[in-house]
Amino acid sequence: MEPMALLLLLLMLGLIFLSVPVPYAIGFSSIVVLLNTFRQTPLVLVQRTFSGLSGFTTLAIPLFILTAEIMNISGITDKLVQCCYAIVGRIRGGIAHVNVLVSMIFAGISGSSSADTAGIGGILIPAMIKKGYAPDFTIAVTAASSTLGEIIPPSIIAVIYAATVGISVGALFLAGLSAGVIIGLVMMLISYVYALKYGYPREAKMGIKKALHTIWVALPPLGTPIILIGGITAGFFTPTEAAVVACVYSLILAACYRSLTLKALWGAVKKTAALTSATTMCIGIAMVFSYMMSVYHVPDAVKGMVLSVADSELPFLLITFVIFMIVGCFMDATPAIIMLAPILAPIGMALGVNMIHMGVVVVVTLSLGLITPPFGLCLLLACKIGHTPLQKVMKPTLVFTAAVVAIILLIIFVPQIVLWIPQTFAPNMM
Repeated sequence: MEPMALLLLLLMLGLIFLSVPVPYAIGFSSIVVLLNTFRQTPLVLVQRTFSGLSGFTTLAIPLFILTAEIMNISGITDKLVQCCYAIVGRIRGGIAHVNVLVSMIFAGISGSSSADTAGIGGILIPAMIKKGYAPDFTIAVTAASSTLGEIIPPSIIAVIYAATVGISVGALFLAGLSAGVIIGLVMMLISYVYALKYGYPREAKMGIKKALHTIWVALPPLGTPIILIGGITAGFFTPTEAAVVACVYSLILAACYRSLTLKALWGAVKKTAALTSATTMCIGIAMVFSYMMSVYHVPDAVKGMVLSVADSELPFLLITFVIFMIVGCFMDATPAIIMLAPILAPIGMALGVNMIHMGVVVVVTLSLGLITPPFGLCLLLACKIGHTPLQKVMKPTLVFTAAVVAIILLIIFVPQIVLWIPQTFAPNMM
């Protein structure tokens, strides 16, 4: 590895460990190395930043975020929660199952885990604590189920991964669907075990007439994931166009429910702009960093090291899992994908790894970064909503984390778990 490449990596890691925000750490280290070499000019910084943001696929990011914000401010999230009460409320530990199920549904609409934590957590965390659920378990199940927003389509980081590696977004969405559903069901099983152990109650019985009415009212938003996934699979629209459909559909629903004001909509637009600017800044700066690494032949050095210990698909995927698991604890998923995927994907291709399979492993692994210290955004947000210190929620959080790790390993060893749906229903996308 060249000395300047080593400087680039050490400077970035040093700044991150000094608690400098990751985008600034990446950007500063790239600029320092860029200005200390005669190979490149500062103009490269601008060119690479904007080239990383000019893709049509990245347009889906702000639209999916806006969809989630509209769902939250217009009360549609409340209707989804009530619908889930009617479906799973009578199971032991009913409200915990509601928490997971509504996160699965919300994930199929927005693709934003932080919006899931804020919207659903704001409703269910106080309600669960009031009903006698332990705050640590309440926060853990809320944060863990929120990570499904990164896995179940439409997933924003799946869009970024597919655009970075150059694979079908639709195929990755379909593969992520089965992974997300399996993880959601396992989380409900864990919640059931906790309910039996600690005596958490069932929810009050809802009359058939009221239950049917509750489900009927929630049917329009429940149809959103079907419209999106079905439309992409059938070829009616691209994932980016699906984001437009989701956004417009959420606006129509909010108008029909008469629950959205212009002031609230403007607030949602401003919040979307803030979240999008943070995401796109990560993408642009990470593109510069990725380019600098390629200039100094870092991918070749990494390829040599990986191939020295992994000469087939299985060891490579296990190494990929470990790398992204570690990186995800300290870095947001977006820069992690843009920096590492272009290096690891060609190695995987050379070894015959299915890129959709690898994509699911990467996306699910990075979703764990949202509930692992020190930068677990969903966990920190849930702790703030529940007014509970991070240290007190680690034990139940580790239970959910261990379960997801086990599922990732199962996906690595049995790829058909996630590949069956896209291979069966959308073979032209594979």
